[in-house]
Amino acid sequence: MKFFKKKSVPETSPEIVTAHRNSTLDMRFPDIIEPVEKELYDRIRNVVPIVDSAIMKIIRLTGGFKVICSDEDLQPELDYFLENVPVGLGGKSINIFVDNFLDSILTYGSAVGEIVPDSTGKSIAGLWNGDISRVRISAGNDPFCRKYTVINNDGKEKTVTHPERIIYTELTGRRPVLRGVPALASILMRIYECIGQNFDRAGNVRYAVTYKPSSENDYTYASERALQIAREWSDAMKSSAYGQVKDFVSVGDVDIKVIGAENQLFDTNVPVRQLLEQIISKLSIPPFLLGLNWSSTERMSSQQADILTSELEYYRRLLTPVISQVAEAFIYSTGNSAVCRVEWDNINLQDESELAIARLNNAQAMEIEKRLENLD
Repeated sequence: MKFFKKKSVPETSPEIVTAHRNSTLDMRFPDIIEPVEKELYDRIRNVVPIVDSAIMKIIRLTGGFKVICSDEDLQPELDYFLENVPVGLGGKSINIFVDNFLDSILTYGSAVGEIVPDSTGKSIAGLWNGDISRVRISAGNDPFCRKYTVINNDGKEKTVTHPERIIYTELTGRRPVLRGVPALASILMRIYECIGQNFDRAGNVRYAVTYKPSSENDYTYASERALQIAREWSDAMKSSAYGQVKDFVSVGDVDIKVIGAENQLFDTNVPVRQLLEQIISKLSIPPFLLGLNWSSTERMSSQQADILTSELEYYRRLLTPVISQVAEAFIYSTGNSAVCRVEWDNINLQDESELAIARLNNAQAMEIEKRLENLD
């Protein structure tokens, strides 16, 4: 049996076509993410930790799943394959592949993977997460069949000979979640850079010691006394670094002030919060999950949790065909024609204390029901 045998599909053509509008200003983004755009999104995740944290939390909150095969005799073999299938160079299990796949979808708006057969072409050797910036997609002979072209390191294009082994998924409209974030991230980074510069200038406390001679005799020895004051002051400051406290005693009119003490640092809470609100709105993560205490009411947190649940359900709908494609490819490679379905774990974002109270109430209700049954 040949692995992934191509099916003969009758040629069809859609009757609904897309008409392009003429515009004097071309504001369109490329359909497929470009290498420069990919590098831009990678840098955003590196320089803005809250973006990377939000994406990783979405991946974890998506939850686990189980693949159910219609043939019960084949279920143990399918479970073993999904738990131990090699992924790339350093991973194993379908979960690693799905996590990397979802990471690419969230960051770049689309993801691509490959089911790699072994040398015989009769079984699956492993799974591979591809670089979406190196893949170009177009319609094949059938408008509902994809043609994949890969750009090699030398810049040459190569057509994929077995497109049935490729796994591809994209967000609605091919729009990455991070699109629009670079402009906000650049402003946010400038604010943080200014905060660092201000602390370098005024945050490190420096002192201005001024000696004012009070008589003509003092003017004569003003230079020597100023050098002596400078030495003693420097010695007192250095001693504090080793835990020794020394008092500075001087004769005459000596004035000591903190440089920059009269200037207050600019309050950046409002602009930083406004920028973070825009960024987090793109990521659809409740602020309290990222350590941002912007709301104090549990009702607001409950509503945000409900919204997040719907977001996670959307990502699950994108991943379900991907998981099914891998599982069915393994089933077909064994010579079976069984089908499979994906069952996701329940999404539960409730507080642990609320869960404990709910379990207690359920236990008490069951106990009361049993007592009533005994009375009857």
